[in-house]
Amino acid sequence: MEIKGQPAPWRLADSLAELARLADTAGLRVVGTLEQRIERPNPATLIGSGKVTELVALRADTGANAVIFDEELSPAQQRELEEAFGSDVVKVLDRTALILDIFAQHARTREGALQVELAQYEYRLPRLTRAWTHLARQGGGAAARGGSGGVGLRGPGETQLEVDRREIRKRIVHLKSELEDVRTHRAQYRRHRAREAVPVVALVGYTNAGKSTLLNALSGAKLYVADQLFATLDPTTRRVALPGGREVLFTDTVGFIQKLPTALVAAFRATLEEITEADLLLHVVDITHANAHQQVATVLEVLEELGATGQPIVTALNKMDLLAAGGSEGQVAGMPDAIAISALAGQGLAELLTRIEEVLTEELVEVQGLLPFQRGDLLGLLHQRGVISREEHLPEGTRLRGRVPASLLPRFEPYLMPTRYE
Repeated sequence: MEIKGQPAPWRLADSLAELARLADTAGLRVVGTLEQRIERPNPATLIGSGKVTELVALRADTGANAVIFDEELSPAQQRELEEAFGSDVVKVLDRTALILDIFAQHARTREGALQVELAQYEYRLPRLTRAWTHLARQGGGAAARGGSGGVGLRGPGETQLEVDRREIRKRIVHLKSELEDVRTHRAQYRRHRAREAVPVVALVGYTNAGKSTLLNALSGAKLYVADQLFATLDPTTRRVALPGGREVLFTDTVGFIQKLPTALVAAFRATLEEITEADLLLHVVDITHANAHQQVATVLEVLEELGATGQPIVTALNKMDLLAAGGSEGQVAGMPDAIAISALAGQGLAELLTRIEEVLTEELVEVQGLLPFQRGDLLGLLHQRGVISREEHLPEGTRLRGRVPASLLPRFEPYLMPTRYE
């Protein structure tokens, strides 16, 4: 559905094609589509009454047992649409419910399962009324219409609904508590990394852009990869050595998608903080996708919503091996500074690591001074975490010039002083 007057960087056909891909990932087979362009959404059913009639007929002709909307439905809209089909065997879903189902299928770690479960409960809580409508009718009279009907006349459906809501609210509180523990643990881990001054590079990008494949290629890991949307959800961190020998941590995070459900962003807060706390963002783009420009815009919008706007970004145009030869791919994509790579074929990875090293080096503080020989630990730390441009061994110690992470500067202050030199 396309709503006039709203910004629409995605064409309607492209958005529906992506919805069909999501349905396929969830194990559904698309047997028909229906489109409507409207001035404003219908409060009752989202689409117009005539289009609802047309949709009911299409459902009957195709024998479909599920109808998926590309926009998020309110609980009332979902209830009205299900009543329009007049059958309990027809499920009315929206994009959010579909994505939540995919996440539930693909969450493999305890943290991922907790995050998805929280998002599902928060999405379902306001929609419980429709699930217990058949029980509410058993009360009869005013109880069936939502009233109390007098003391002792409250319907069993209403009682069950209240119990269900209470239990779900209790479960939500418990899940949030467990995820807060996860968030605290991640914060402690990040503080440890900061003390060790190990730079963190967060891989970000649209779902199925090839982030996991790239992390496998750079680190030698064996992460699960598949040509699916949201094939991997759980964050994974691996050490990677840059060309100069400096080690950095690469963290793969959940992929983004247009109309990313708010419930998912909230539930995955602990995971997404890995992005906001990273030293550098590596934006992986599937340059072969017909909507590459729209996907890039979507990723940048989500990063802005997360508050991840202060870090430097290196862009990698992935899957170059699938493009026809000829032309400057970076310029074609409107990103002349991007690095053309193929994570699968190993193309351009050395250049990518060099660019990452250059950007990270720009963030270091220049120092020079004399390290006594008994502080060999600091010399090793400088070799591991910083960049040495001059090293001279003298009788009294090692004279150095180089760059160190700002977080390590206090350790070197007695011997090396920040400076600017040619």
